[in-house]
Amino acid sequence: MTEEIIKDVIIGESEDYIINVGPQHPSTHGVLRFEVCLQGETVKYLIPHIGYIHRGIEKMCEAITYPQIIHLTDRMDYLSAHINNEAVCLCVENALQVEVPERVKYIRTILAELNRLASHQLWWSAFGMDLGALTTFFYGLRDREKILDIFEESFGSRLLHSFVMPGGLMHDVHPNFQKGIKEFIKYFRKKLPEYDQLLTGNVIFHQRAKGIGLMSKETAIAYGVTGPSGRGSGWSCDIRKIAPYSAYDKVQFNECLETEGDTFARYQVRMREMHESLSILEQLVDNIPEGDYTAKMKPIIKLPAGEFFQRVETARGELAVYIVSDGNKSPYRIKFRTPNFSNLFVMNTITSGYKIADLVAVSGSLDLVIPDIDR
Repeated sequence: MTEEIIKDVIIGESEDYIINVGPQHPSTHGVLRFEVCLQGETVKYLIPHIGYIHRGIEKMCEAITYPQIIHLTDRMDYLSAHINNEAVCLCVENALQVEVPERVKYIRTILAELNRLASHQLWWSAFGMDLGALTTFFYGLRDREKILDIFEESFGSRLLHSFVMPGGLMHDVHPNFQKGIKEFIKYFRKKLPEYDQLLTGNVIFHQRAKGIGLMSKETAIAYGVTGPSGRGSGWSCDIRKIAPYSAYDKVQFNECLETEGDTFARYQVRMREMHESLSILEQLVDNIPEGDYTAKMKPIIKLPAGEFFQRVETARGELAVYIVSDGNKSPYRIKFRTPNFSNLFVMNTITSGYKIADLVAVSGSLDLVIPDIDR
């Protein structure tokens, strides 16, 4: 054995050092495994391993009816449960050319923005905790409880809703619905500045987030990274603006864009989106029309033969529903284009060359929900 080979074996100069982060690991926020190749503390490359909780949701949908499919979409991105439900309802309604009552459109939009706020609050809580700011977890969950209480009062569920159905809502909202939302808006507007005081302006947080995990606009488009993660790279991809649905054409709001493309930019987009969601709620909550909470629908829903497509903006990006119907009460084929799948697989590109500690910051800034990938 030559001196060079002995040196390589002992010091490991010619060998990759591979570690596994996950599948159960606090910073992965779900059952996800990163196979990380390191040189010292620097990431050379990263391979995501998924499928640990794959449930075959798309295949299961072929054996059940359209109203039943809604209950399965809760279990994908469970932090955008209502928005997932709404996507299927909109696709079915468009296929049947059903016009839902205006009251339904307003309530669905309000619930979607409450859902977005609750999701962003949990993201902020966990993201700060990932980087060592433990107090964020208590602040964020404290405020998120206010939204979950509104959900629980109106339809009995705090996380997985299944409150919408093709044609409208399962039932009308609670009489205290509007009052609860107005109280929350007033409360949370005073609490958001605390988030900035605690984390946004923190010098240590800036060092952990600024210039880390750079993703160009071209990279975001190439990988299909949508939602706040894509908008943090300057990509205008908000479906609420591009193809308005429900009551989004009746409200004024800004699409939050940042151009730096780093971890801090993605953080700023979500922080700004919370302000915009509050603005949308303010515009809608006192203007909910009177009327029915559902359109007239047949007891058994059968879509005409053909292909149907609908997309919505979840808390993490574009969710698309593609249905192939053969005219029966179950779809011949259904496909969900979920945002987390594309958002995950850009990780190798935006973490290579950074430190292993930066991997946690970058992963947190993408706000991944793993069951949305493992469908």
